[in-house]
Amino acid sequence: MAISNIRYGEGVTKEIGMDLQNLGARRVCLMTDKNLSQLPPVNAVLNSLAKYGINFQMYDNVRVEPTDQSFLDAIKFAKKGEFDAYVAVGGGSVIDTCKAANLYASSPTSDFLDYVNAPIGKGKPVTVPLKPLIAVPTTAGTGSETTGVAIFDFKQLKVKTGIASRAIKPTLGVIDPLHTLSMPERIVANSGFDVLCHALESYTALPYNMRSPCPSNPINRPAYQGSNPISDVWALHALRIVAKYLKRAIRNPEDREARANMHLASAFAGIGFGNAGVHLCHGMSYPISGLVKTYKPKDYNVDHSLVPHGLSVVLTSPAVFTFTAQIHPERHLEAAEILGADIRTARIKDAGFILADTLRKFLFDLNVDDGLAAIGYSKADIPALVKGTLPQERVTKLSPRPQTEEDLSALFEASMKLY
Repeated sequence: MAISNIRYGEGVTKEIGMDLQNLGARRVCLMTDKNLSQLPPVNAVLNSLAKYGINFQMYDNVRVEPTDQSFLDAIKFAKKGEFDAYVAVGGGSVIDTCKAANLYASSPTSDFLDYVNAPIGKGKPVTVPLKPLIAVPTTAGTGSETTGVAIFDFKQLKVKTGIASRAIKPTLGVIDPLHTLSMPERIVANSGFDVLCHALESYTALPYNMRSPCPSNPINRPAYQGSNPISDVWALHALRIVAKYLKRAIRNPEDREARANMHLASAFAGIGFGNAGVHLCHGMSYPISGLVKTYKPKDYNVDHSLVPHGLSVVLTSPAVFTFTAQIHPERHLEAAEILGADIRTARIKDAGFILADTLRKFLFDLNVDDGLAAIGYSKADIPALVKGTLPQERVTKLSPRPQTEEDLSALFEASMKLY
């Protein structure tokens, strides 16, 4: 099991200046994005840095849904700054960008593709020591503060991929629920869908002892190992919190209890999937995000088309869990019950349909776009979506049920309309 240290509590951001002092940091890189740089979470960090006399430089050019180029821009800044510690304040995009900047600045002679997941990159193990990184999540979604994964859009292939290594996980995740109070409604929803799918996918992933072959050396053991007894605990716990609090957090921005609990659920699901991994919802989501045409979501202040990550993941979830439920149907049924289904008279062979219907109802209640067609895709796009899913073996191989190209086509087709 690999997990960052986590500190939780209202106002705990005030301590970051002391943490950096304790680390003996002399030159700190503070990373965020343009929107957040004007908002209370970044202000809270800046106040703490000022109070404790921390010397820092700010990089606020992080792109929401990063690309290889936006990673490279941040890496260039990090190399030039010769920093001895990093602070990332933001959602998954910011934290992931900061992980990449720390990695390549610590390994300056490496080529960008050296650490990118195979088959797109070389997927080399990280053997260089990295600098301390403090992650301050401002969304309740990615769980990036707990994981050794950094995701980006690889533009020339129009596909999302990433870097996955325990070595890049943050040293400390500072989870301050005050930071989620500035999140608009749709960002809360889409971030929450990511938590939902992290929990569902890691709980239903191929069991760790069925993944093969065994790595020849522990350094080659993947970050994503399949469902396992420890990840299961966190995944189910996160799922229960999502069932209880997500709708409340979306509908009422003043509901501090709901927003604070979703912030924790994000970290809990991160502990689960950061070790177990995710599978088809995530594998299929990467081309859905990467091939976006003109879709611009409500509440996102961006100058480019984008499908928010949590939305791209959840739109295929009814189709995916119908497909995977043949294997471990009892886990799918258990998840449906946690999300509110009455399973007293359910037949085990109907587990997939029951979970899919439960998810559809959940999404319908929250005004989620009606499938891939509603965000600009048609049947004509299915071959390209399938092609973009095929390189995502790091996650698709963790599906409990193996899938052919025809299976993927059918799953995309079934996801065109949800209701």
